[in-house]
Amino acid sequence: MGKESTKSSLEEKRLGFKVEVFPSLKNVQDAYLKEEGNVLKLMAHETQHSPPLRVGVMFSGGPAPGGLNVLWGMYKGLKEIHSESVLVGFLDGAGGFLADNQLVIGEEEIATIKNQGGFTLLGTGRTKIETEEQMQEAAAVVKKNRLQGLVFIGGDDTNTNAYHLAKYFEKEKVRCSVVGIPKTIDGDLKGEGIEASFGFDTATKTYSSMIGNLNKDALSAKKYWFFVKLMGRSASHVTLECALQTRPNLAFISEEVQKKKTTLKEIVEEVAKAVVERAKEDKNYGTVLIPEGLIEACSDMKAMIDACNVNRSVGKGIEALTGNEKELFESLPLSIQKQLQKDLDPHGNMQLSHVSTDQLIAEMVEERVKDNEAVKFKVVPVFYGYDGRCALPSNFDATYCYNLGMIAAILVRDRKTGFMAAIKNLHLPVSEWDGMAIPIDGMMSTERRHGKEKLVIAKALVDLKGAPFKEFSKKRGKWIKSDAYLAPGPIQFDDEASAFEKTLTLVLERKKRSFF
Repeated sequence: MGKESTKSSLEEKRLGFKVEVFPSLKNVQDAYLKEEGNVLKLMAHETQHSPPLRVGVMFSGGPAPGGLNVLWGMYKGLKEIHSESVLVGFLDGAGGFLADNQLVIGEEEIATIKNQGGFTLLGTGRTKIETEEQMQEAAAVVKKNRLQGLVFIGGDDTNTNAYHLAKYFEKEKVRCSVVGIPKTIDGDLKGEGIEASFGFDTATKTYSSMIGNLNKDALSAKKYWFFVKLMGRSASHVTLECALQTRPNLAFISEEVQKKKTTLKEIVEEVAKAVVERAKEDKNYGTVLIPEGLIEACSDMKAMIDACNVNRSVGKGIEALTGNEKELFESLPLSIQKQLQKDLDPHGNMQLSHVSTDQLIAEMVEERVKDNEAVKFKVVPVFYGYDGRCALPSNFDATYCYNLGMIAAILVRDRKTGFMAAIKNLHLPVSEWDGMAIPIDGMMSTERRHGKEKLVIAKALVDLKGAPFKEFSKKRGKWIKSDAYLAPGPIQFDDEASAFEKTLTLVLERKKRSFF
């Protein structure tokens, strides 16, 4: 009976009975948005009376833990605004929205999604709303469903599309607020008032838990090198956070590699040197963290990849490579050569996520140390990516997302468009959080895509002068030869003392204090 009771209480907790609401959202009807500089700040004690609202919502891009709580927060906020408000979910992302493939979300649906992982209720997709024809279709769906608001839950591309659609609606006098919610486990949608994208906290804790297990295995079996590839093509936030949480022997940050114009050969040499140095102390084991986009950051590999992308844009293949780029390509393991020749990504570039960067570096290191008799080099390549996208959200992400959803409801009620829901002071207790809305146009910049300049939200890269990277760079030298491993363990949902532990990245950025 005791076991059944414990199981029941844990299930009940994950159904949403522990999510907190920060003070200015205790009563949505008493919350309002006030201009403060170029942002909208959420205030309390000015009761708003509103007619029923009809609001559409969709997920876009890869899943991230906590997304379902955004729906829960939106639903709760809309119902507090008016009991007859309606939340319309569009299935399978923007493609489902343009096709008007919808699900009206009610109490029954909300009861099944509280604090759960994935985007299971609505699904997601990669369709973008960016052409004139697509925007016309979007306007038609909005008018057909009499929507006063449309909420995009996604990353930088999704919120870029939200910005352009908001501008289009204003130009065409379509009375519908367009609101964005910052989502991405990569952590590269932040800045300009966005302290963190949701999902990053849970994903990095999930990965760190598994890396910690590998650390323990390395130290127990004493015969394996684990090469761990982590999500993050453009930015290395995930790798940096996981390194701070687990203390691997080596971890590479793409932004640093790019700034120093480090070559792939130099990275291989660095790893090989660490392998040899540890072998001298009879430590033929270790862990290495590798961001997904590392090879593109290497100066020699980038030159080769750029040449390949240019060739493919005009219908030529790998065989068109010449000079150093051709020599480099032919020096790569055959398995990697094949991976580099797969289909292009949505931006017209090589799909580097298909490249086993961990395997590439491991094979090249193996070749480098094979003649050293002291080295016993057994490699286990690992990729942690999809493993963390649909995990049960941490208590932080669960609460963060619920409140973002409520802010989105208020933005629609107050007819604000072209804004992203945001919360500041996330490193503090929930009682000290501040809700606000950030104008998306303040985050826009030009970027070259498919050979053309486009106005987009730029990805936030790791700040090499920021506190998190400084903390990492100060300590990493000691991790190479020592066994300073940490194993943080699985995410805790029911320990009140640690319920709202934040990522080290967030706390270091805000509080700038050491953890070591």
